[in-house]
Amino acid sequence: MAFYYKLGEIPHKRHTQFRQPDGSLYAEQLVGTLGFSGVSSLLYHINPPTQISRIGDPKPFAPKRAEGVKLAPQHLRTVEVNATGPDYLSARKTMLFNNDVAISLCNPSEHEMDYYYKNGQADEVVFVHDGTGDLLTQMGRIPFGPGDYLVIPRTVIHKFRFDKGENQVRLLVIESFSPIETPRRYRNHFGQLLEHSPFCERDMRPPVELITENTDGEHLVQVKKEGELHQFYYNFSPLDAVGWDGYFYPYAFNIKDFEPITGRIHQPPPVHQTFEAHNFVICSFVPRLFDYHPLSIPAPYNHSNVDSDEVLYYVEGNFMSRKGVDRGSFTIHPGGIPHGPHPGTVEASIGKKETEEYAVMIDTFKPLHLTVEALPYLDEKYPMSWNEHGDGKVRKGDMFD
Repeated sequence: MAFYYKLGEIPHKRHTQFRQPDGSLYAEQLVGTLGFSGVSSLLYHINPPTQISRIGDPKPFAPKRAEGVKLAPQHLRTVEVNATGPDYLSARKTMLFNNDVAISLCNPSEHEMDYYYKNGQADEVVFVHDGTGDLLTQMGRIPFGPGDYLVIPRTVIHKFRFDKGENQVRLLVIESFSPIETPRRYRNHFGQLLEHSPFCERDMRPPVELITENTDGEHLVQVKKEGELHQFYYNFSPLDAVGWDGYFYPYAFNIKDFEPITGRIHQPPPVHQTFEAHNFVICSFVPRLFDYHPLSIPAPYNHSNVDSDEVLYYVEGNFMSRKGVDRGSFTIHPGGIPHGPHPGTVEASIGKKETEEYAVMIDTFKPLHLTVEALPYLDEKYPMSWNEHGDGKVRKGDMFD
């Protein structure tokens, strides 16, 4: 998301003297992409960000592919899953991945991280299903709540602080090995979102307050790169910036601010697109009016994903084309196999005027792989749920073996 933004104190000119109260220089840092040719921001730190005090041993942090998984529609039921781990990183359980993207469930039980985190090679989109709190970053604080997409560009140091309360924290983490961008067809050549876009810059929420931590003591930053968590220690807080400006920063966008595109007949999934990256897209399904042609069929038509795998993460509402899915369910429809509405849902959809569903869809253009951690949530009845009885129950002759 490229529009100019700034917080805190910065000098009038780039790369000029900017002094602290004691007369020493603030440490300027350029955080940029595409070898100085892409979007960037300039940060001004109390301490040089290069001053590492020590480096610990790396820890393995890569998903393990499940072997022998059959080509079939899949359903992961996670609605009854409580905490998946104590802190933000240990709670992250990758369900699906390929060389372009990793999709993880993350339900941490602890309210605040006692370390900082940086993804050294991937942008991350964290969809907040349940929970409220603050995303604390080098570039400021972003309050968040249910329905928020938190877009965190690679190398941005951050940590989560969840509000204390009875509500469980439930996050969907989408890790992208290419930059997360808004759809090109909704932008002009200046990068501004166009009038027909389902959202605009007003809906994007950059950091609202700069957090400047001028504290002593050892601070740990865990850096993810090449399937490992690397342990970097500093004798000061990495959140010590006094100001910054530029086009490269984290932001929030709420799914409820996505304005759906509708028509007289059923619209294809690209109208729900919210973000894009190399070889995959992220889409938002939101409450909307159904098709208004007098003979329209609101339920989606059967279709074959010739070029893509389709993942739907169900957030809220009643999904009229699916039976047996709950909030927190993942459905995976791999390329090469046709899929569509469950039996009875097409006829039942006729005459319906609207839907109240919320869902996040990830379409990839390379095959996704289930992980070992995903197998306990696998619904083995799902591949046969399109049979005429349509209730998801396995009957003689239906067994998936």
